[in-house]
Order: sequence, then structure tokens, then C-alpha cells
Amino acid sequence: MSVKLAVSGATGRMGHTILQLAALDGRFLITGALESPTHPMIGKSICDADPSLAKTLGTPIVEKLEDLKNKPDILIDFSMPIASLNYLTSAKKLGIGLVVGTTGLNPDEKKMYVDASKKIPVLLSPNMGVGMNLLFTLVEEAARKLGPEYDVEIIEAHHNLKKDAPSGSALGLGEAVSRAWGQDLDKISTHGRKGKVGERVKGTIGFHAVRGGDIVGDHTVLFAGPGERLELTHRAASREAFARGALKAALFLSSKKDGFYEMRDVLI
Repeated sequence: MSVKLAVSGATGRMGHTILQLAALDGRFLITGALESPTHPMIGKSICDADPSLAKTLGTPIVEKLEDLKNKPDILIDFSMPIASLNYLTSAKKLGIGLVVGTTGLNPDEKKMYVDASKKIPVLLSPNMGVGMNLLFTLVEEAARKLGPEYDVEIIEAHHNLKKDAPSGSALGLGEAVSRAWGQDLDKISTHGRKGKVGERVKGTIGFHAVRGGDIVGDHTVLFAGPGERLELTHRAASREAFARGALKAALFLSSKKDGFYEMRDVLI
């Protein structure tokens, strides 16, 4: 039986890629596409936005989950925090599972997803690429082995339209390091440097964000110790890796009634 799927930001780069892959995958039935209320495609069909998506059978692009005639099993949501939280409220009311790749959420907002997972299945991840999630694991293991005697710097690069910094994935890498060290990331983070900042404080994690062109996403964690350094890097060549991961997560979540999950749960 096909998983009934809705996608937010349906005409954006990420949403469009997810829809393209889902339309070619017999395990999914696309029943919904969502966009912001001011979007010019509201009320039109997905195949109006892209004729190659004819297999969506004219699924309309709407503003709210409540506007969908055929309720989806799962919503894949890569949107801005304010829109994502609105979808969360609706999904909880309608009993729709959530695969969420939205970044820029603060701790209180993340807790809202955890609380909602008592009623619906929720998977929240800053990055759904298989390789990137392996990097999270490798970085945590390296940080545990090397310890805070090795200075850690996290450098990330994204396209010039990205609105939040550091990226959610960079913060996820920082959390992997701080978890290995038994520390609170907020207390040991430093973001960029300018002027006479003094010597580097031992046991801190530096974050640096690059924005330019159409960079999909590069992340490097640098461990610098006496006489040597180790660099662990992931580079995304296209959004397809993230889209495939999101669809894999949707299949995983479709068998769950409730619960909070991360991408690592899908890849075990």
C-alpha cells in the first residue's frame, strides 16, 4: 500500500526535488502540496508548476493541511520555522506524521515537536543525507577519542539565499562534539572572530559560515592538535541526497503511530 505524501514548499528547490523523486517511486502517492499563502501557484496544480510531475494527477497547491481533500499519512516539511510550527499544529490535530528538515529552530521550538510526538510520529533532523549522518557519528567518535585537548573548528558553506547561520547541520556537528565531551554546546560555542579576541579558549568549538553562489552544502570539522590536524568533510553535490533521505524517513515513519525520531534511527 502506498504512503500518502504531502510536501511543503512544493515549488522550492528542496520540495520540487522531493516531489520529482516521489512521483517516480511506486511506494508513494502524492496527495498534497503546500506553499505560503502569497505564493502565485496557490490554487493551481503541481503539474502546472512542473509538467514533468504529471503523475501527481493534478494535486492542488494549497496553504494549509486542512485544505487538502485527501489527508496524507506523512508531511515532509523543509520550510521556515514560523511556517513549520503552523504545520505542526495542524498535523497534530489531523493525525499526520511529520518528517521535518526545517533549520533555525530554537530549543523551545524543538521541544514542541518532542511534545507533539506523544500523539503523532515525528522525525526531526537538520540533515537527512546518509553520508552527512555518518559524519555526525564519525565526528562524535573522533571528539571522544581526541578530547578537548584538540581544538575544534566547524566550517560550513551554503548558497547565498540561505537565511540562517550556522546551518542546522553545523550545529548538529557541534552537538556531536559537545555530547562526546559531556558539555553544553551553548556554553562552549564561539561564532566567527574579529579584532583582538585574545588566545583561543581551550575546550571551545568555533563556528564559521560561508555564503555564496549556489553551494548546496559543505561541512568540515577540523580537529587541530599538537603537530597534527584531522579534518572530516562532507560535500553535497545536489539536493537529491537530502531528498532521498527524506523519502526514506517518510517510509520509516509511516509504520509508526507516535514517537520522536532522528535520522540515525532510520539508518540503523
